[in-house]
Amino acid sequence: MKTMTRFGSLALVVALSGCATTSNPQDPLEGFNRTMFSLNDTLDKVALKPVATAYRNWLPSFVQTGVNNFFGNLGDVWSSVNGFLQGNVVDGTTDVMRVAVNSTLGLGGLLDIGSEAGLQKHTKDFGQTLGKWGIGSGPYLVLPLFGPSNIRDTAALPVDMYGDLWSYKYPVAVRNTGSVVRLIDKRANLLDAGELLEDAALDKYEFVRDAYTQRRQSQIRGNDDDGGDKGDKADKPAKTKSSDD
Repeated sequence: MKTMTRFGSLALVVALSGCATTSNPQDPLEGFNRTMFSLNDTLDKVALKPVATAYRNWLPSFVQTGVNNFFGNLGDVWSSVNGFLQGNVVDGTTDVMRVAVNSTLGLGGLLDIGSEAGLQKHTKDFGQTLGKWGIGSGPYLVLPLFGPSNIRDTAALPVDMYGDLWSYKYPVAVRNTGSVVRLIDKRANLLDAGELLEDAALDKYEFVRDAYTQRRQSQIRGNDDDGGDKGDKADKPAKTKSSDD
């Protein structure tokens, strides 16, 4: 976990240094980002996608559902913390109730009893919390291995890592194995979307960038209890000077 944290911090330093800049105010690091996007895409095609495809095709569906529910239940803990940090007591309390129900009646989270009981699942992270607090997203940034992000979310990434309960699991061999299984499960859930992206996007980089940016803006707006424009303004990329200034 410490290695991944340092890795994310290094990427942030590289981005802030202004390397590979362009005149695009929303994506001033496009040269660097396209390189990282291409690297991630190659790694995905060579390694992750084939394994995720085999995982989905050969592993019984109830096992896949159990894996997804188990790690989703752990994620609800951190979502509840961020819900309270964002001042959203209703969402935070709902997530706490989901964890309580799924951890007990749901056999440690293998069954999603909470959703069946009408407890809506939320996905909140510390990047969203910072956006709720009024911190702008900054320029778009593609992280090696992690993928699409921005300066604010990259700065929040180490906090999200420390907030992940699985990162404290011992022995280390079990934790590492579980982390790999979680990654494969996540990729398997995106296989259909990935195939659609391959067929629809003329420029896959721009498609992913725009989709990620719009989704994050929508998540920030959705976290604004007052329904105002605060989240919209906070999540707009920081203005950057062009190379001609």
